[in-house]
Amino acid sequence: MVHDIDEQLVVLHGNANPKLAADICAHLGTEPGRAKVSRFPDGEISVELMEDLRGKDVFVVQSTCPPVNENLMELLVLIECVKRASAARVTAVIPYFGYARQDRREHGARVPITAKLVANLIAAAGTDRVVTMDLHCEQIQGFFDIAVDHVYAGGIVVDHLRDLGLPQPVVVSPDVGAIKMARAYSRGIPNARLATVDKRRVSGEETQIGFVIGDVEGLDAIIADDVIATGGSIAQAACLLDEKGASSVTIVCTHPVLCGPAIEKLEASPAGRIIVTDTIPIDGKYSGDRVTVLSSARTFADAIQQIHHSASRVS
Repeated sequence: MVHDIDEQLVVLHGNANPKLAADICAHLGTEPGRAKVSRFPDGEISVELMEDLRGKDVFVVQSTCPPVNENLMELLVLIECVKRASAARVTAVIPYFGYARQDRREHGARVPITAKLVANLIAAAGTDRVVTMDLHCEQIQGFFDIAVDHVYAGGIVVDHLRDLGLPQPVVVSPDVGAIKMARAYSRGIPNARLATVDKRRVSGEETQIGFVIGDVEGLDAIIADDVIATGGSIAQAACLLDEKGASSVTIVCTHPVLCGPAIEKLEASPAGRIIVTDTIPIDGKYSGDRVTVLSSARTFADAIQQIHHSASRVS
């Protein structure tokens, strides 16, 4: 479905995920705005606009995925540039919000709450509104002093899982923190049961998997999480479910960060299917018969359309 769009709406993007930005524009019935994001010889980021944005409603699409700091800085410089070009409003569309897992201080540790710092930077650059998908912790919305639209990949994922027609599905949360997502998925899949895995984080790179809470024997296990980073905990969970007699194992995640040994761990796991969305591009990193990439473009296009027309109705 292509929406009718007007000339006041402009979608720009950085270098993090140009294909997703182009797909969003295709759903909106427009072309990506003309902006050049490059580097000076010393590595500093250069942004040049090739069109007039005065008085326009501008949406900047940029995931803060690896290389995180490069993509974050591109986002900030793009927003500042658009603001100085006298845009009427600037909305940062951040499909994957990096630094989200640094959202608290645990056990009195002397560490920063970097998610809050990043929220402050995005607002200080001149952002009027943020759109993001499946935050690692929903409370991060409260870190922003500007409006946040939090959209979900659940509809996209559940539609695909229903189409698979798994005979005896059980949605498994890989830890207690992901239970809400797993419960939402289980409600959308006919006759799906719910289970969870006991997981304890030892460090930023290491987790310990304990036991399964719930029955998975003879069932089609679907492990649902928001992020796969190093892949260790989700691969361990897949192995545990296989040991407990699951008839099949499917891994689902919204944001395929896939850093370090993640791909090797997923390849070695017993998961027969790995389903991700395109909030982070995996082209050139991971492919194969087991991998399915679902498009999030329509969800973001719908959010952009709703935000834009709400402003139009007010004016």
